[in-house]
Amino acid sequence: MSSTTTAPQRHYLLNASVIVAALGYFVDIYDLVLFSIVRIPSLQALGVTDQAALLEQGVLLLNMQMVGMLLGGVAWGILGDKQGRLSVLFGSIFLYSVANIMNGFVTTIPMYAFLRFVAGVGLAGELGAGITLVSEVLPKEKRGYGTMVVATIGISGAILAGFVGEYFGWRTAYFIGGGLGLLLLFLRIGVFESGMFKNLKESSVTRGNFLSLFSNSGRFWKYIKCILIGVPIWFVVGILITFSPEFGIALGITEPVSAAKAVSFCYLGLTFGDFASGFLSQRFKSRRNIVLAFLLLTSLFIGVYLLADNLSLNAFYTLCVGLGFASGYWAVFVTIAAEQFGTNIRATVTTTVPNFVRGAVVPLTLAFTVLKDSTGLISAAFILAAICLVIAVISILTLEETYSKDLNYLEPV
Repeated sequence: MSSTTTAPQRHYLLNASVIVAALGYFVDIYDLVLFSIVRIPSLQALGVTDQAALLEQGVLLLNMQMVGMLLGGVAWGILGDKQGRLSVLFGSIFLYSVANIMNGFVTTIPMYAFLRFVAGVGLAGELGAGITLVSEVLPKEKRGYGTMVVATIGISGAILAGFVGEYFGWRTAYFIGGGLGLLLLFLRIGVFESGMFKNLKESSVTRGNFLSLFSNSGRFWKYIKCILIGVPIWFVVGILITFSPEFGIALGITEPVSAAKAVSFCYLGLTFGDFASGFLSQRFKSRRNIVLAFLLLTSLFIGVYLLADNLSLNAFYTLCVGLGFASGYWAVFVTIAAEQFGTNIRATVTTTVPNFVRGAVVPLTLAFTVLKDSTGLISAAFILAAICLVIAVISILTLEETYSKDLNYLEPV
């Protein structure tokens, strides 16, 4: 499992590393968004019925999952640079699979919260390890297509989660997610470690030094900017879509909005958005310009979503698709993070950056809750959206272009 990559494997876009990373991310996304889909029925089954309590307990459990991802991202990232990309790829799949099976057995809110935390720790590692591996085994002219495949296939896991969560019950949905992850572990045979990491491991250079990201001002701000450009994606998913039933009421939609359907439609848009952004970044040979274009498109759809009035239910779900497509630059965003840093710190960066973005849901939901009580649901969302988008635009404009950058170099620590 840890042998070096062969030359033929490096030059095939759909090699074993790309396929396993894509399928791993598929299950990762399924499990990641599943709570947003089954939040209301699972909490109701545990005795939470009041509308305000459903929102309050939902925020608590979502934050527990995201805190787990925040801490897990650091741990898995360091491990990826010290022990290898594959150890993280399969270790994280095992942990979140077992945790999600256990989620199907919960009987109390504290138990539910603890298991969402454990699942979050496991979910933190797969994407960063997969993107790092794919970026290092493919030639620089093809790696954008490789990460596009990983993200496009992976994001579509949310569509399956929406279907299963809607029609099979919340406990069964958790069992299916955990089972899919355990089945995926059988594919670990035939996946090779990247040659870049093998060469790095044989050297004496310091690997996985997370604190080195804060010891140099230039490196620190580059790292922070990589995080900030992804925050609008999780504002859309973590606020606008997760709490779509509440937004549906505020927007005057007469029929109840299904969180499961809203998530599924949003991720349908994200699937096409990730494909489009990844393809366009290769076609126009620019990561920065494509992310900027998608940020502007995201601001447009957020405005339409929050200003909508008395929409039909189908029109609301169509808006969810549009929001998903507009914020579907996740593949390019994670690729940018991988391309900004040297091999000895790359897994740490590529694993922590998306998880800090996901972890940003914690301050976002807390701020949203406070603002909602003082300004109202819609105004609170507008304020947070404006802050996230302005900061993201400034960040991407001040990052270097990394298309076709040679990644076989070390970061001075």
